[in-house]
Amino acid sequence: QVQYVESGGGLVQPGGSLRLSCAASGFIFSSYVMIWYRQAPGKERELVAVITSAGDRSTFADSVKGRFTVSRDNAKNTVYLQMNSLKPEDTAVYYCKRRPRPGASWENDLWGQGTQVTVSA
Repeated sequence: QVQYVESGGGLVQPGGSLRLSCAASGFIFSSYVMIWYRQAPGKERELVAVITSAGDRSTFADSVKGRFTVSRDNAKNTVYLQMNSLKPEDTAVYYCKRRPRPGASWENDLWGQGTQVTVSA
């Protein structure tokens, strides 16, 4: 059974930093691209960051480029999101998920509970 457990969220002032973690289980973690998403109140879920299975390349949404970094520890089945220079518009629930392999519709997993990030003075 595939499971995602996100943690590390909280309340932070603008300009602050947080490091999110996502522990995954139920699949061969090191074989999959991992993606961080977020969903702000009243908005659709959006992609934030993508990291390759080996952790050697990453891409980011324009809104977080230069402020967020993503990393992973395949030995711990965990992916991280380091968020710096946080802005109020970063307030959202953050989730992680693997990217399904092409044609593997059964790999469209259920979402974890997410972790709430609130950026406010």
